Amino acid sequence: MSIAKVILRSLLGLTFLVFGLNKFLHFIPNPPEPPAAMDFFVALFKTGYFLSLLASFEVISGVLLLIGMMVPFALVLLAPIIVNIFFFHLFLAPAGLPIAAFVVVLEIALAWMHRDAFAPLFSSSGARTEQARMGAEAHA
Repeated sequence: MSIAKVILRSLLGLTFLVFGLNKFLHFIPNPPEPPAAMDFFVALFKTGYFLSLLASFEVISGVLLLIGMMVPFALVLLAPIIVNIFFFHLFLAPAGLPIAAFVVVLEIALAWMHRDAFAPLFSSSGARTEQARMGAEAHA
């Protein structure tokens, strides 16, 4: 395993573990946000479930990345969250855009490093991978 992969995985994992836990424990004060961004957060809070669900996915994915377990799965869980973080900062709170862009780069770099795990998703034939075929034959 390459050192770069461990460093990138740890950076992304730590980011989501810390900020996911912060949604539950509030140990990092939130900076003042523009009115449109606050309206967005208020709407998410008023659902009664969404922020807890979001925080749970962030914490679980962060832990998986930090321990190096099921990394492609953690990346899949984080992908829609990261897209939303990026567009939130692009349109509602541009002050955080550099950090959001950095998180996008980490996600893309790690996804590329684990591209073999994602290759079947992009197969036009729908054929199973060689590894999946071998596993199916072993169970037959």
